[in-house]
Amino acid sequence: MAAWDMNHRERLEVCFGGGKPDRIPVAMWRHFPVEDQSPGDLAAATMDFQRRYEFDFVKVTPASSYCLKDWGVEDAWRGSTEGTRDYTRRVIRQPEDWERLPVLDPNRGYLSDQLECLRMLTEELGAGTPVIQTVFNPLSQAKNLAGQETLLVHLRRFPEAVRSGLKTITESTQRFVAAARQAGIAGVFFAVQHAQYSMLSEDEYSEFGCDYDLEVLEPARDLWLNVLHLHGEEIMFDRVMDYPVAIINWHDRETRPSLPEAKVRYSGVVCGGLKRWDTMVLGSAEQVMSEVHDAIHSTGGERFILGTG
Repeated sequence: MAAWDMNHRERLEVCFGGGKPDRIPVAMWRHFPVEDQSPGDLAAATMDFQRRYEFDFVKVTPASSYCLKDWGVEDAWRGSTEGTRDYTRRVIRQPEDWERLPVLDPNRGYLSDQLECLRMLTEELGAGTPVIQTVFNPLSQAKNLAGQETLLVHLRRFPEAVRSGLKTITESTQRFVAAARQAGIAGVFFAVQHAQYSMLSEDEYSEFGCDYDLEVLEPARDLWLNVLHLHGEEIMFDRVMDYPVAIINWHDRETRPSLPEAKVRYSGVVCGGLKRWDTMVLGSAEQVMSEVHDAIHSTGGERFILGTG
């Protein structure tokens, strides 16, 4: 095809096949800390962002509480420049609270609102521009239900109670992913926050992370654009190689492995190349282009999507 003649899906499909598309695929995303409180406003803000920049896939980024509010958590935006919201009410305080969590119905409450947002976006964008929904893994949701310190204490002192909660979170999230498929998504952006050696050992992550992660991903297994995001530093990159995803994204400019190292260890597509803050927010256009050229050169421009961590 002639240069710049592919649509977004076609460009990604060539990339997944190991070829070189008409240009390097690019995808970036952000929070919308005011608009993300209603499905229509979030859809409109996401569409405006996509119209401006024409990224090769659209990651829908609701507040992290979208999957938790039906359990009773509360949060507020307090001016974070990244757009994230602070939790003002947790629902897990005592170990027995984990066992009281009900399984959520995705067709009710805040989960239903998010499905409405997805339907708006997939209908407006059409098949040529894939939409993926942010899904937080069960352990990340557990952290936001309880708070990080409480989660880690309970995980080590009351593991059976935490397992009970993770089972409920997993079933609720599976149901949401299945419903999101019906809304027309091309995949999920699966956010993992605890696969970091500074937080858990590999044995702990295997026990409280991996099995639940794979269960959540099962309803999305045959979707073509699943993305795994490994948050943080000193990540357990090799531990998640069996996850059914097409793309792995991590803070490659801030922690190992580098992009070329990852391509040796992973057979799929890697996404990254740009520092989130130092370059994209605080850097100059020259710094951006320097990192872009370095990332393309180091990956050979193959099995690579330009983005940030």
